[in-house]
Amino acid sequence: MARLKLKYDKEITPELMKKFGHSNKMEAPRLMKIVVNVGLGEMAHQKDLVDSVSQEMATITGQKPLLTRAKKSISNFKIRKGVPVGFKVTLRKTRMYEFLDRLINFVIPRIRDFRGVPATSFDEKGNYTLGIKEQVIFPELEFDKIPMTHGIDICFVISARNKEEAKGLLEAFGMPFVKK
Repeated sequence: MARLKLKYDKEITPELMKKFGHSNKMEAPRLMKIVVNVGLGEMAHQKDLVDSVSQEMATITGQKPLLTRAKKSISNFKIRKGVPVGFKVTLRKTRMYEFLDRLINFVIPRIRDFRGVPATSFDEKGNYTLGIKEQVIFPELEFDKIPMTHGIDICFVISARNKEEAKGLLEAFGMPFVKK
């Protein structure tokens, strides 16, 4: 079992129940899934770059990414219907907790001039979205074999009633939010 999953079951759930006044442990907020997304942008027209992005996503997440295609043509962006526009990976259960553990303990501290992740990226339902500007901060990737740097979007889907509960869960996991 993943280290963060054990910590969630033994320490975080009772702490959150007490903090938010829940009577049942099923009411406590929990992490449902993590969706990792990469938009191809200008790389979509170059086949070798599309393949390298797919390999990078598989290395980072430990799971084969799903190729997403354009649903309709948009002439201003030079996109035709059916053209590849990105990759996404949905992580659940053990892989999700292992990815979160690596993200918090190894990847985020490698960000240049890091002062904390923004606490304003929550939506109304308590989901959190984190954008990373360069994929080279992941230690699994070899810097010499990366043809082009690109960004990564990471979305944490949380079963929380509001933003405060979701933030409390991520803080308990060790997410370093910006200090006010």
